[in-house]
Formats: sequence, C-alpha cells, structure tokens
Amino acid sequence: MRLRVEFTTEPFDLDEPPAHALVTREVMETAALDAVEVGPFGNTAEGRADEVLSAVDTVLRKALEAGATRVSLQVNVINTAGEGGR
Repeated sequence: MRLRVEFTTEPFDLDEPPAHALVTREVMETAALDAVEVGPFGNTAEGRADEVLSAVDTVLRKALEAGATRVSLQVNVINTAGEGGR
C-alpha cells in the first residue's frame, strides 16, 4: 500500500522558518519517501505505508520537541493500478 501525507506545523513565522519547520523538513528530505515537496505553508510526500508512517511518527515527535504548538496532518491511501487498494 502507498500513502500520501500532507502536514503543516504551527506557529507560522513569515520572516524566518521556525525550528519546528526546519526539523520536519529534514525528516521528510532524509526519509525513504517519494515525491517530497516542502513549502512554507505545507509539506507533502508519498511512499510505502511503512515508510510514510515512520516519517509521520518522527515528524510529530521532532516538531513538538522543537516548539510546534500544532501539527495538522492528513494521510491518504494512494490507489495504484494492480494493487486493488490494499
């Protein structure tokens, strides 16, 4: 099964990326994920379920440790041909 994760961390700082944004960016860029997109207002990545779930766990832990007061995330199953949604 493949998953897509989208998340944001808060509070926002438009002048300079806060520590929680920098650590979550590093997690996403170093994880074994596909199609990673990091942006100022949200981040997305795709990959195998176990890799995405592991990255989500690390993102949550590191973001909160680095001062995030809110993490919003969405995880979707990507239905790929031949997998039957499993």
